[in-house]
Amino acid sequence: MLNDPLAAALAKISNAERVGKKEVVISPVSKIIKKILVLMNEHGYLGSFEEEVYDSGIVLKVNLIGNINKCNVIKPRFSTKVNNFVKWEKRYLPAQDFGIILVSTPNGIMTHNDAKKQSVGGKLLAYCY
Repeated sequence: MLNDPLAAALAKISNAERVGKKEVVISPVSKIIKKILVLMNEHGYLGSFEEEVYDSGIVLKVNLIGNINKCNVIKPRFSTKVNNFVKWEKRYLPAQDFGIILVSTPNGIMTHNDAKKQSVGGKLLAYCY
């Protein structure tokens, strides 16, 4: 049994990118993992992905395009206010306006830039650059 499926999924993606694979299979799947993959796809870090149903459960086949340098979860899931995003950008991203931090807010899961525009805080989930 996995303790953190999101961390396992991002580790699989990061390891597959590092060795140059074009596709990775992620299992188990949750709504949070799907939403994070959608956001990473929208921002150009991942290719398309499709959901396939097997007897053992649902898996996601993710196409990799080689744009990820590093992606990982943020543990513990720190709570943050709108005016503290700069502090977290300095900690987790290599440069200003380079990469995304994924945040769980009352309005749903979004990037830190969208959260700043909507003036909402939340819990930090993951980062990618």
